[in-house]
Amino acid sequence: MRCGDPTLFPGFESLLVPTDEGVAIHAVTGGQGPPLLLLHGHPQTHAIWHKVAPELAKRFTLVMADLRGYGDSSKPLGDEEHLAYSKRVLAQDQLTLMQALGHARFAVLAHDRGARVAHRLALDHEAAVSRLVLLDIAPTLAMYEQTTEAFARAYWHWFFLIQPAPLPERLIEADPAAYIREVMGRRSAGLAPFDPRALAEYTRCLSVPGSAHGLCEDYRASASVDLDHDRADRTLGHRVAAPLQVLWGSRGAVHRCFEPLVEWRRAALNVQGRPLACGHYLPEEVPEELLAEVLPFLAGETAMP
Repeated sequence: MRCGDPTLFPGFESLLVPTDEGVAIHAVTGGQGPPLLLLHGHPQTHAIWHKVAPELAKRFTLVMADLRGYGDSSKPLGDEEHLAYSKRVLAQDQLTLMQALGHARFAVLAHDRGARVAHRLALDHEAAVSRLVLLDIAPTLAMYEQTTEAFARAYWHWFFLIQPAPLPERLIEADPAAYIREVMGRRSAGLAPFDPRALAEYTRCLSVPGSAHGLCEDYRASASVDLDHDRADRTLGHRVAAPLQVLWGSRGAVHRCFEPLVEWRRAALNVQGRPLACGHYLPEEVPEELLAEVLPFLAGETAMP
């Protein structure tokens, strides 16, 4: 199958894999070497990886997936407890996808919302995740428990999107292109880093019926059932066992409002990382710098203290 703009990923294959009753995950695959799952954030799709995919594909078999509710993946109706969009369910989607492609154990590179899914994937399916790179997030529980005025102003969409349906859905559906421009363009770098083809993809996908609802349900789950799961892990002392690299933008709200390494060392056993000179969208703002950091880590090299 072919979804979206093929010029973003020439030579890659597009596929749709069923993962649950009535749910299928769209992914773009290509490259050679050990498997690497790549997960995007809000309000984007797998297209965020188009600047780094050619170099990564020289060393890894890439699986660039659209999360449930996003891109060309299924967008099921949410439930009262938001379980259908819990990070536990979204992580299971990605595990099923990778297993269907023959990858029992794999590394993960994930940004923003995808990084929250990757965090849960590494906790719930420890044997499947060999290495983990998370971009521009602190743990969800830490971010909610430490919310300040500065964070709430910068991440206003967290509190807008969790409002009961259908209010936020209706406002997004009224002008999906404006939502993309305003949410992404208000970050530190504006819209300059984004390829027009990628922006067109983000707009196309958010315009698909059900996309606004899936996006909102993702956030509603993070403000409810996901926090329950995270608190249960904290109570049990359950932390990520896979080697974890955390990278974030020095010009973004995560850097201003949190101490990412401190927070991730509370949630994982083996953590390294640092800020990069950019804003929130690392794969599109600083692709070369991102590659210079993640390639050695994914190859198994450990940063010097």
